[in-house]
Amino acid sequence: MRYIFTLFIASNFFIVGLFAVDATLKIEKDVEQRTRIALMDGSEEHNTMVFNILFSDLKISGHFLPDQTQHKGEVSDNYILPELKNQEYVLKYAMNQGSGARLLLRLLRASDGKQIFKKSYAIPNKKKMPFLIHKAISDVNNILKYPSISWINRYVVYAVYTTPKKSEIRLADYTFTYTKTIIRGGLNLFPKWADNRQRSFYYTSYAEVLPTLYKINIYTGKKDKIISSEGMLVCSDVNKNASKILLTMAPEGQADVYELDVLSKAKTRVTKFKGIDVNARYVDDENRIVFVSNRLGYANIFKKSIHTAATSQVVHHGNNNNACDAHGTQIVYSSRESDNAFGSNTFNLYLTSSRHSDTRPLTTTGANIFPRFSTDGRVILFLKQGE
Repeated sequence: MRYIFTLFIASNFFIVGLFAVDATLKIEKDVEQRTRIALMDGSEEHNTMVFNILFSDLKISGHFLPDQTQHKGEVSDNYILPELKNQEYVLKYAMNQGSGARLLLRLLRASDGKQIFKKSYAIPNKKKMPFLIHKAISDVNNILKYPSISWINRYVVYAVYTTPKKSEIRLADYTFTYTKTIIRGGLNLFPKWADNRQRSFYYTSYAEVLPTLYKINIYTGKKDKIISSEGMLVCSDVNKNASKILLTMAPEGQADVYELDVLSKAKTRVTKFKGIDVNARYVDDENRIVFVSNRLGYANIFKKSIHTAATSQVVHHGNNNNACDAHGTQIVYSSRESDNAFGSNTFNLYLTSSRHSDTRPLTTTGANIFPRFSTDGRVILFLKQGE
């Protein structure tokens, strides 16, 4: 499978969970702290896909250690199979996908069969069945008072090349089990959610003489033209109240960062380097940005105020740090750590801060690229290129 933002890459989605402890950021990897849970399918027609999505949601939350067996049994009783007594919980479920999708979920304590939680879910469009499961597991997670995993309920928006100079922009759940094409025809790239509600997104169209940024509502189809520019045009970030956006533009040939007021269309040039400044993200109080620049002769991460010229280097290791994202004071970036002209290269993710120079590795092997923070900053989604 090829899942992409704007490039063809054989890849899968992975996550890293982040937890703040004593003002430091740590990666939680302690398997012994995860809750052991088994899944029991009580559906009239057993569906391996449903089991796999439930299993994936539990595992990727970082809070559960799910049993890999798809147990089958009655969903309505409280009987616990003897071989499941070593689990902490048993999650019984029944999925019906006739007209729409309906899910009955019961969480039982394995030691005595006591019901902890029960709820029914329904959605008229059975193609959206994965979101039904994501919501159910998110609720189970909340009932057991674990940190929120609400990010699994959200859409992913991405662009995929279909033929030369042709692309589509699609929506998906995080597993890519559900997908829906929103824009097809022509070359349309760089989708970016316009706000946290995920009702609209920005994207760049190359259908006209100049690259043009549009905003489209995914529910109504209403499309608004935002700005056109010669050269490069990408929306890289949106501020918290959705009133301003950061753009990469190259009206004079070299890519620079601009801030655009969405309502007034007033544009402020933020960087003026005679080189390449791209991929800006709001950081700290949103009066500052981090961005990728080649001002040292190679791609690296820098920080500056939107309203002053002073620029400072954020990352002090590596010689190709070519992608970043930010949430509050946290910064995650991808660093190329090999230089193979004719083979695959290693890209690893690192976590740092806008306030200090401490840097921590998040990955150690493979090609790990395009990191993105979840809306609460607890999780990083990224692409891992297939071997």
